[in-house]
Amino acid sequence: MTPEWLMSAYRHGIFPWYTQDQPILWWSPDPRLVLFPGEIRVRRSLAKRLRNGGFTATFDRGFDAVIDACATSRADVEGTWITSNMMDAYRRLHRLGHAHSVEVWQDRRLVGGLYGVALGRMFFGESMFSAERDASKIALVHLARHLEACGGGLIDCQMHTSHLVSLGARDIARDEFLDYLEQYTCQPTAAWKEAASSKITGG
Repeated sequence: MTPEWLMSAYRHGIFPWYTQDQPILWWSPDPRLVLFPGEIRVRRSLAKRLRNGGFTATFDRGFDAVIDACATSRADVEGTWITSNMMDAYRRLHRLGHAHSVEVWQDRRLVGGLYGVALGRMFFGESMFSAERDASKIALVHLARHLEACGGGLIDCQMHTSHLVSLGARDIARDEFLDYLEQYTCQPTAAWKEAASSKITGG
């Protein structure tokens, strides 16, 4: 789980996923769930929450808090697959400028967010959490809009979930995913430093 090993895995379409009691397991599913940033689906109720819910979104302002919240929320439902070893690895990636977070705040309280790894025009989503209704969806919307503004690309959602499909994600064949991977990872990385210096209110 070194930064070099993780980045090499992402470049080849592979990601780690295992529980505390397992050895490190690596995955490359077929099909692969992806979200093209321009295809993010914002239904009327979500659009209203974006405009009037009192939410503020930031980038890379609270990476440690987001990964902690994701680990806590997943532990109750799916087991402790965000292990301490994994959290340490992604914190190292964040310090190196490869892992990033989107935070959603309400009344200065962190209520939702997501984190993952950026490589070129690809964003490999790892996990998200929501302490208020729609907060994780709002984080994903802001991520998609940021990537689209930076020239498009692709969000790797990894495994099929109805939650992500409802937001516009779709399954593609692994070979097609690897073609996109080759195309997008060789492009300049999205402007995360610029995003981290701003706050987004409303939508």
